[in-house]
Amino acid sequence: MAQFTTLTSRLIPLPNNDVDTDQIIPARFMKITDKNGLAPNLFYDWRYLPDGSPNPQFVLNNPQYQNAQILVAGDNFGCGSSREHAPWALTSWGIRAIFSTSFADI
Repeated sequence: MAQFTTLTSRLIPLPNNDVDTDQIIPARFMKITDKNGLAPNLFYDWRYLPDGSPNPQFVLNNPQYQNAQILVAGDNFGCGSSREHAPWALTSWGIRAIFSTSFADI
């Protein structure tokens, strides 16, 4: 795996506290056993309205954050069930770094 020492990117603000792994990648999308194909379902229940159209209020749907690689999250990011699909979905979308005041133990 390639290592880096510098990352220059826009920041994606996601100030929500207690973002759990089911919010990051809902369980219904965890039918795969590899890392491919998870990006479209990242934060699915927040990114899309009930009719399947993009939620214009959700930060990842804002054009200014497309291709941004740094997520700034609220407290206790990544809590909930331990599932590798959550970080896979984040990296698949293009997230390379996450800043938070605290992360879940898992």
